[in-house]
Amino acid sequence: MKAIVGKKVGMTQMFDPEGKVIPITVIRAGPCVVTQLKTADKDGYDAVQLGFEDVPERKLTKPRMGHLKKNGIRPLRYLREFPLTGLSVGDEVKADVFAPGDRVDVTGTGKGKGYAGTIKRWGQSRGPESHGGGPVHRHQGSMGANSDPSRVFPGKRMPGHLGARQVTVQNLDIVYSDAERGVLAVRGAVPGPRGSLVCVKTTVKNA
Repeated sequence: MKAIVGKKVGMTQMFDPEGKVIPITVIRAGPCVVTQLKTADKDGYDAVQLGFEDVPERKLTKPRMGHLKKNGIRPLRYLREFPLTGLSVGDEVKADVFAPGDRVDVTGTGKGKGYAGTIKRWGQSRGPESHGGGPVHRHQGSMGANSDPSRVFPGKRMPGHLGARQVTVQNLDIVYSDAERGVLAVRGAVPGPRGSLVCVKTTVKNA
């Protein structure tokens, strides 16, 4: 398995050798520093902790700085763990860990859209637009249950908070990789707004 942490730059397009348009998302990927090795004997599982994005020391908490300084690592804003092997503390992971043609899963936090009704949140239908239908055209309507059981069942699709949750898009193609500039280009869209943190890792699918 391979993995790297980055930030979403935005979407654009490229052209393949046949002249076909490829929609891509540009990601500023790495360089990431190995800040800690987790082991089954000590921590109960095996993993590698990667740090990303240099930041002034004053921007970090004292526990975070103590954790990094213990291993001689410079101040880094983000820490993420992956089940990687073959790395040591202090090693750098750059964008060239992935090559064009690799398949990856990209995890990010989707755009937050605030409090939303059932039409926007769940794709439900409007009420009748004829006389007598208003003023509740976009309201949810009946909740279902009768006098027995006299309650709304758990899981009922209702208005509420929409977005701002972790989303993973699977099995995307790496189209371009540049370690010198720290850039990855992925075919298609990835979760989150521009500038949001994303984690790119080898896909769990075999397709």
